[in-house]
Amino acid sequence: MADLVVRLWRGDENGGEFIEFKIPAQEGEVVLDVVHRIQATLAPDLAVRWNCKAGKCGSCSAEINGRPRLMCMTRVNQLPEGEPIVITPLKTFPIIRDLVTDVSFNFEMLKKVPGFKPKPREADGTYRMYTEDVERGQEFRKCIECFLCQDVCHVIRDHEENKEHYAGPRLFVRYADLEMNPLDTNDRRQLLVEKMGLGYCNITKCCTEVCPEHIHITDNAIIPLKERVVDDRYDPIAWLGKKIFRKSKKVETDAK
Repeated sequence: MADLVVRLWRGDENGGEFIEFKIPAQEGEVVLDVVHRIQATLAPDLAVRWNCKAGKCGSCSAEINGRPRLMCMTRVNQLPEGEPIVITPLKTFPIIRDLVTDVSFNFEMLKKVPGFKPKPREADGTYRMYTEDVERGQEFRKCIECFLCQDVCHVIRDHEENKEHYAGPRLFVRYADLEMNPLDTNDRRQLLVEKMGLGYCNITKCCTEVCPEHIHITDNAIIPLKERVVDDRYDPIAWLGKKIFRKSKKVETDAK
């Protein structure tokens, strides 16, 4: 088998450059295998983040030939034969060193998500949900937090200033999981619009295309969240219902 030519970005927050490595090809390898062999033989100080090598921890995210991918799930024989394999760190997040980026932004935004607040139990002390409501949430919980969807989202990829006010697709999946749970009583719609930037998303579906867990982020999470916000703010029947509820609540309060 011919040698592989790998162009790895190396550097830190102060800058860096591509370094080219040539290494013998081996049958059945994924890109992470190749990176590990380079680290073991040619560049022992190469920084790379990984953990499970099974596509379940989300740690080995990188951009391979310009596309955000998991290195452990990208087979070498699926890449263009005879062309260099170009590996770079995730563009959206600050570089720590080599292929390792600082993804703490995502966890800071996660802290701002209002938690699950269940309604009171039924008279027999249990909770009840329809099967379809249970199944809907299962898709959202498949997220492995690889942050590939965050990396490819142009709202924060191309606009650093948006990060403070934009949760991003991974967090919208989390919001959807909570908002669509019929047992939850928290209402996060105003927060999504005013603080989390839901309106910035123009549903290009690029996040869905790169998700290794095949979560339908746009269709099943973001669009339904947008619909809920629109219903809350602009649906005339919902508006009238809130108006009556507020009025009756005020009358009841005054009577007390």
